[in-house]
Amino acid sequence: MALLVKRSRLPKAGKGLFTTTAIKKGTKVIEYKGEIIKWNEYKERVARNQDGYLFYISKQLCIDAFQTPQYKARYANDAEGLSKIKGVRNNCEYKIEGSKCYIFTRRDIKAGEEIYVDYTKDYWNSVRYNIKHGF
Repeated sequence: MALLVKRSRLPKAGKGLFTTTAIKKGTKVIEYKGEIIKWNEYKERVARNQDGYLFYISKQLCIDAFQTPQYKARYANDAEGLSKIKGVRNNCEYKIEGSKCYIFTRRDIKAGEEIYVDYTKDYWNSVRYNIKHGF
């Protein structure tokens, strides 16, 4: 399967992750890769405004893709976040396998579709809080 990074279809979302081939439901699409750090290190990066691509597995294991734009999984957007398109829903989900995180399809995906994955309610509540308070 081939994945491509280009402008997202979601308004104000920046770049998105797209498939150039059809993908069957239940398929492992891509691993979420980045620098392996601890939660305390990530909190320090937040204070320095060097964050935005974290996948939290545990306090001892976080995957930070902020400094690794070559890893494409970080470009998967959440169709149910701040910028929405009517009728567009998340078509993938994150799954943790041991100390790794992967994106899996939740349904069949057609060639050319953007990959969308749930960032969680807690993530979007944090984003809304930051916007409201000018962070």
